[in-house]
Amino acid sequence: MTEGVRARGPRSSSVNSVPLILDIEDFKGDFSFDALFGNLVNDLLPSFLEEEADSGDGHGNIAGVDGLANGHSRGQSAPLSSAPFFPEVDGLLSLFKDACKELVDLRKQVDGRLNTLKKEVSTQDAKHRKTLTEIEKGVDGLFESFARLDGRISSVGQTAAKIGDHLQSADAQRETASQTIDLIKYLMEFNGSPGDLMELSALFSDDSRVAEAASIAQKLRSFAEEDIGRQGAGTAAGNATPGRGLEVAVANLQDYCNELENRLLSRFDAASQRRDLSTMSECAKILSQFNRGTSAMQHYVATRPMFIDVEVMNSDIRLVLGDHGSQPSPSNVARGLSALYKEITDTVRKEAATITAVFPAPNEVMAILVQRVLEQRVTGILDKILAKPSLMSPPPVQEGGLLLYLRMLAVAYERTQELAKDLRAVGCGDLDVEDLTESLFSSHKDEYPEHEQASLKQLYQAKMEELRAESQQVSESSGTIGRSRGASISSSQQQISVTVVTEFVRWNEEAITRCTLFSSQPATLATNVKAIFTCQLDQVSVYITEGLERARDGLSEAAALRERFVLGTSVSRRVAAAAEAAAAAGESSFKSFMVAVQRCGSSVAIVQQYFANSISRLLLPVDGAHAASCEEMSTALSKAEAAAYKGLQQCIETVMAEVDRLLSSEQKSTDYKSPDDGIAPDHRPTNACIRVVAYLSRVLESAFTALEGLNKQAFLTELGNRLEKLLLTHWQKFTFNPSGGLRLKRDISEYIEFVKSFSAPSVDEKFELLGIIANVFIVSPDSLPTLFEGSPSIRKDAQRFIQLREDYKSAKLATKLSSLWPSLS
Repeated sequence: MTEGVRARGPRSSSVNSVPLILDIEDFKGDFSFDALFGNLVNDLLPSFLEEEADSGDGHGNIAGVDGLANGHSRGQSAPLSSAPFFPEVDGLLSLFKDACKELVDLRKQVDGRLNTLKKEVSTQDAKHRKTLTEIEKGVDGLFESFARLDGRISSVGQTAAKIGDHLQSADAQRETASQTIDLIKYLMEFNGSPGDLMELSALFSDDSRVAEAASIAQKLRSFAEEDIGRQGAGTAAGNATPGRGLEVAVANLQDYCNELENRLLSRFDAASQRRDLSTMSECAKILSQFNRGTSAMQHYVATRPMFIDVEVMNSDIRLVLGDHGSQPSPSNVARGLSALYKEITDTVRKEAATITAVFPAPNEVMAILVQRVLEQRVTGILDKILAKPSLMSPPPVQEGGLLLYLRMLAVAYERTQELAKDLRAVGCGDLDVEDLTESLFSSHKDEYPEHEQASLKQLYQAKMEELRAESQQVSESSGTIGRSRGASISSSQQQISVTVVTEFVRWNEEAITRCTLFSSQPATLATNVKAIFTCQLDQVSVYITEGLERARDGLSEAAALRERFVLGTSVSRRVAAAAEAAAAAGESSFKSFMVAVQRCGSSVAIVQQYFANSISRLLLPVDGAHAASCEEMSTALSKAEAAAYKGLQQCIETVMAEVDRLLSSEQKSTDYKSPDDGIAPDHRPTNACIRVVAYLSRVLESAFTALEGLNKQAFLTELGNRLEKLLLTHWQKFTFNPSGGLRLKRDISEYIEFVKSFSAPSVDEKFELLGIIANVFIVSPDSLPTLFEGSPSIRKDAQRFIQLREDYKSAKLATKLSSLWPSLS
C-alpha cells in the first residue's frame, strides 16, 4: 500500500527531485496515516543518523535526536556550527505539504464516489422492495389455489372411500351369502339320514382340506345346537309348534367331528413318532377347534413315555430306594430324589421345546404336563417313601421308629419343593405348582404335630430303657462286694447326665427345624413350636426330677443304715465298723446328690439357653405364646426344684448326723477338764474338732462346686446355723476348767476359720459370739459380771455356759449372778 510513497530518489540533499505521486487506489483496503508517516520517518531517520555519525569526532558519540528543533542542535557538548544537523528537513516539509494536498484531493474523490454509491444503493433498494411486494402477492395467490385444490382432492377422496366401503360391504355380503348358501347345503347334507355320512360333499373327505372341513363342521354344529336350543325354549313357553328340527344334523355333525378328531389324532401320533413337528403343529392347530384342543393336549401328555412305561416307574423306585429289601436312609433318599427330580426337570424341559413348537397354546399344555408329572410320577414315588405309621402301634426304634418317617417326610418335602421351583422356572402355564405340591403332602402335614410329639416320646422312652439297662448291667457287674467294703449305696443308681439332656435338646432342635419347614404361617408355626417345646420340657423335668429323687433315695438309705448303728455308751468293734460304713455311705450319697444338683443346674441352663436362642423368636408372632411358654417352663422345672430342696435338707441332716457322731465318739471328757498334774496346757485343737473340720472340708468341697449364687448362700447359711446349734448342745455335756476353756477357745477358732469359707456374715457373727462366750471358762469368778457388759444379748447363753464351770458350785456363782442378772434368774 505504501510503495507509491516510498518511490523517492537516493539519500541526498535533492529530496524534491522526485515528486510525490499518490493515487486513490493506494488507499483501498486497510489505510492508516500513522502507518504512512511512520514508514517515512523510519526510512529517513536512519540515513540521517548514519551521515551524522560519519562527520563526528571519531568517538562514535551522537548528541541525541531529542534535542533537535528545526534541524539545529541545542546540545551543550557539541561544537557551534552554522550548518544544520538535518539538512533535508526543508525537502521533507515540502514533501509533507504535497502529500497533504494530495490527500485532501483524494478525500474529495472518495466522498464523491461514496455519494454516487449511496444514490445507486437507494435506487436498487427501492426496486428490490417493489419486487418483494409483487412476489408476496403472487405467493398468497398460490396458497389460495393450493387450498382450493386440497379441498377438492379431499372431497373426491371421501367420495371414493364411501364408494369403496359400499363395494366392500357388497362384496362381504355377497361372500357371506355365498358361504351361507354353502353352509345351508352342507347342513342339509348332514340333516339327511341319521348316521349316513357317505353322501357328504367331497370337502369332508378330502385330507388336503381337513382344516376347512373342521371349521365348517364346527360352524354347522354350533348353529344347529343354537337352533335346537331356541326351538326348545319356544316350545316350553308355548309360542311355537314342535316340528322336525336339526337333531339329525347335530347327531351327524357330532359323529363327523368325532371321526375327524380321531383321524387328526392318529395323524398327530404318526407325526409324533417321526418327530415331524410341522405336521404335528398343523394337526394341533386344527384340533384346537375341538374343545379348544383339550383332547390333543391331554392325548399328547398321556402318551409320553414317562407316564406309560412301567420300566420308568421301576427305575424311579430303584434310584430313590436302592436295591429291594435294603433299609433306605434319609440321606440316601435325599440323594436319590435329587437325581430323580433332576431327570424329571430335564425331561420336562425337552418336552417344553417340542410343545412350544407344536401347540398354538403351549402354556396350557405345559400346565397339563406338569400337573401329570406331580400327580402321577412324583406321587408314585412319594407313596413308596412315605408310609404313614400308626400312632397306636408305631414302628419300633430299632427299625427307625417314628423318627425315620419324619426324616423321610422332611427330605421328600424339601426336595419336592425344589422340584416345584425348577418346574416353575421351566414353565407350567397358569398352574399353581406350589399349591399342587403342598396338596401332595396335605395328609402328612395335617397329622405332623402329633407324629412329632409321639416321636419325641418314643425317643425318650427308648433312651430311658437304654439307661436303665446300662445301670442294671453296672449293678450286676459290681455285685455286693463294694457294699460290703463300705462303697456308696447309690453307686449303682443312675446319675443325671448332661449329655443325655443335650441329646434331648438336639432331638428338639431337629423337630423344630422340621416344624419350621412344614409350617408356612407364623401362627401355625408358633402353635406347633410351643407344643414341641412343651414336650421337651416335660421330658427334661421328669428326667432330672427322677435323677434327683434317685439321689435322695441314696441319702435316705444312708440315713436308715445310720439309724441302725447309733452309738451308745458301750460300743463293740463290729458296731463301730458298721457305723463307719454307714458314715462312708452317707458321705458318698452326699457327694452323689451334689453331683446330681450340679448336673441338674447345668441341664436347666442348657434348656433355658436353647429357649432363648431358638424358641422365643418363633413364638413372638402370636400374642401370649412367649409368656405362656415361659410359665410352662417355670412350672415344669419347679418339680425338680422341689426335689432339689428336699435333697439339700437331707444333705444337711446327713452332715449334722456325722458331725454329731464324730463329736460323740472323738470328744473325751478330759479334753476340756485337764487334770491338775502340773503338765503344761495343750493349745492344740481337740481331736474331735480336727476330725469334724476335716470331715466338713472334705464333704463340702462337692457342695462348693455344685451350688451357685443364692442356692449356695442359703445352703451354707443353714448348714452353719445348724452346726452352731449342734456345737452348743454338744459342749453342754462337759465341765470346763480354765485350761479346758483355753482348749475350747482353740476349737472355736478352728471352727471360725472354717466357716469363713461359707461367706455367710450371719454365721460368722454367731461363731464369733461363741468365742466370746467361751471366755466364761477362762476368767476368774469375780470378773464374770463385767464380762458381757457390752453384749447383753448373749447373757442367756453365757449363763448356761457358766453353769458348766468346774467351780460353779464351789464358788457359788449361781447366787452371785442372780443378784447381778436378775432377768436370768
